[in-house]
Amino acid sequence: MPDGKPNIVFILTDDQALWGVGCYGNPEIRTPHIDDLAETGVRIQNFYTSTPVCSASRATYLTGKINSQHGVHDWIRRDPAGDMAGSFLDGQVTYADALAANGWTCGQFGKWHLGERELADHGFDYHFFRLYGGGNYNDAPFIRNGIREETTGYVSDVITDDAVDWISARAADGDPFYASVHYTAPHSPWYGHPQDIVDSYADCPFESCPQEEPHPWMTGSPTEFKGGKQMLQGYFAAVTAMDACVGRIVAHLDKLKIREDTFIVFVSDNGFNFGHHGVWGKGNGTFPFNMYENSVKVPGIFNQPGTVGAGRVFEGLYSSYDVMPTLMDHAGLPLPSGVKLPGRSFLATLRGDAEESRDRVVVFDEFGGTRMIRTPRWKYIHRYDVGPNQLFDMVNDPDERTDLAPDPDYAGRITSMRSLLEDWFDAHTVSERDGRKFGVTGFGQISRLSGELEADRERFAQSWSDPRGF
Repeated sequence: MPDGKPNIVFILTDDQALWGVGCYGNPEIRTPHIDDLAETGVRIQNFYTSTPVCSASRATYLTGKINSQHGVHDWIRRDPAGDMAGSFLDGQVTYADALAANGWTCGQFGKWHLGERELADHGFDYHFFRLYGGGNYNDAPFIRNGIREETTGYVSDVITDDAVDWISARAADGDPFYASVHYTAPHSPWYGHPQDIVDSYADCPFESCPQEEPHPWMTGSPTEFKGGKQMLQGYFAAVTAMDACVGRIVAHLDKLKIREDTFIVFVSDNGFNFGHHGVWGKGNGTFPFNMYENSVKVPGIFNQPGTVGAGRVFEGLYSSYDVMPTLMDHAGLPLPSGVKLPGRSFLATLRGDAEESRDRVVVFDEFGGTRMIRTPRWKYIHRYDVGPNQLFDMVNDPDERTDLAPDPDYAGRITSMRSLLEDWFDAHTVSERDGRKFGVTGFGQISRLSGELEADRERFAQSWSDPRGF
């Protein structure tokens, strides 16, 4: 490693739940390269995002803060009157800031979705990102270092080509680098994917995606649409095509003889329900918002030969807000001062220097007025805005089929869980960014701060043409 500083390749996918990866137990989907990263590294079985929606989740990965600290509460949408606003992390310190200030060269490829003019302010020397965060998978518009560029070809391949070329140049420089490779896959649309891969799933029974009767909360939700075999083929094809791109990046690191110098992280921004529980979508796939495991639980794979122990599976509870402290720890850098970060590094455990922590027993999520606390046995969801509250026994009811909240026998359990939840959020929330205050709807956010979300909703409710969002 250059001067003992690891290269970092951070691979972030879009709308990929655990059921969308082979190594997490789905025998129907083909992800051989991701599976190999897990087999030769560490797979976290219970890895949660801080929120079940994309832009807000991405902001947490970068800053290590929860939504009610950094102020991004929904996915970022374009203002129909103009382009996307330029700055959603103004005043926030990201790990890219810290890396750039300490000798790393930072590049971003693919989906950014946190404001089109933001990257130069957060340590990125180079960027090549998908305009507007997503859309069609072929011949898509990108922004390269501030200049719009029309590309030719399949988006996952375009992102990978640019990342591989940039990594080659950085390896030649000899300086440590951070490559943030953000695929739009497997987010909708589920057409336009390589036809041979789509056809290869023609006979798949898709038992991993049971098409249940629509959930009653689907009515009127921002993501009210229903799956079908053609959509399922497209989703699976998007994953498999993206997996091949992951394989290309890893093979290129091997070719450049820098694999052992490179820390690879593979995660997703949020999960997805493709018929599970009668939901087609993520957290905003229903109203009230849902916190089903398929919405908030994602792959968490960490790999560096010779540094990260191979073939281990962590069973504890981990969150996306733990990633920033872990990256900073691996880079040998201190955490930002003056802020109480909710997460903590698990680098020592990845290295095998410490046993998996037995006190890592609680994770927390939020989405507007909906908040969740998850322990090894219990999941409690409190909805401050519209209700209802829910309690699930995750040991005896891992598929979350029986809501125990209405049962008076569990009143004491609910009281204790709510107290833990509120104490934790009180300790970390920045009052003027508290997600409970702003009527988050799941229809998207166009403002820098969440206090304007309600005005956003009123202004654009009639003009909204694609309720699924990117």
